[in-house]
Amino acid sequence: MSAVRTVLGDVAPESLGICDAHDHLYLTSPQLPDQELDSTAGAARELAAFRAAGGGSLVQWTPYGMGRHAGDLPELSRTTGVHAVAATGLHQAAHYAPELLALLRAGDLGALFIRELTQGIGDTGVRAGLIKVAGGFHGLDAHARWTMEAAAEAHRATGAPIAVHLELGTGALDVLDVLCGELGVPPARVILGHLNRSPDLTLHQEAAKAGAHLAFDGPSRAHHATDWRMPDAVRALADAGFADQLLLGGDTTTAGARSVNGGPGMPHLLRRVRPRLQLAAGEGVVEQILTTNPARAFAAEWA
Repeated sequence: MSAVRTVLGDVAPESLGICDAHDHLYLTSPQLPDQELDSTAGAARELAAFRAAGGGSLVQWTPYGMGRHAGDLPELSRTTGVHAVAATGLHQAAHYAPELLALLRAGDLGALFIRELTQGIGDTGVRAGLIKVAGGFHGLDAHARWTMEAAAEAHRATGAPIAVHLELGTGALDVLDVLCGELGVPPARVILGHLNRSPDLTLHQEAAKAGAHLAFDGPSRAHHATDWRMPDAVRALADAGFADQLLLGGDTTTAGARSVNGGPGMPHLLRRVRPRLQLAAGEGVVEQILTTNPARAFAAEWA
């Protein structure tokens, strides 16, 4: 039976409600010095603000080794009433100490992903519900291919969806060539993130025709100069018949971007982005993107 694997256990896909399909309650990286999301109190306030705006579920794309706080996620979910999905996987090499990457390379990365999906993250008992990997700028390096091979292995063993960080929104077709063409992952189990950062409408349609889910995420990021083009991209894809493959997320990555700290944060997705997209694509399409599509994208027949 198809289910979404949340931090409180497997749930029926339709129970997700309105879903922020890509965000972060916790995130640490050497690429974000002094901007870490590592406060449980701050995460609780932000998640409660998202709930007050009408949110029902959130998918945290924070992967292995980047401060997931997996053990804190169940209580946050219970307290706020928001379903939360945790991730396994690995980001770009720049987000990790060389010593950690060397240790991971000496082991079995696919087995690590499978263990976190089926047994739990560390000793928390919290099982991941998706696999996060990352491409590069207009291409894939050896690190990306290694992580994608492990992700494909974990997908085959569990059925888990694979979510992909596209660097500045580029490289979508390269990712699909590797994950789907070479490694045999069904395109419908792949979620391509950050497509709003590269508003190439032709490329968007090619990725959609391949069968992948397309995530438009990052309106909380102040430096994204292409956000104003997102409604046109969403409308174009919906008009072309791909509305059932679209997802929306906030991708809050720094403490300063949180609404409780004066930034747009997670509620911005529902307070401002949703009505703007409704003007462009219609209320029915936006409702589908926020509820029906994530229920399908993040569900799996878990092995």
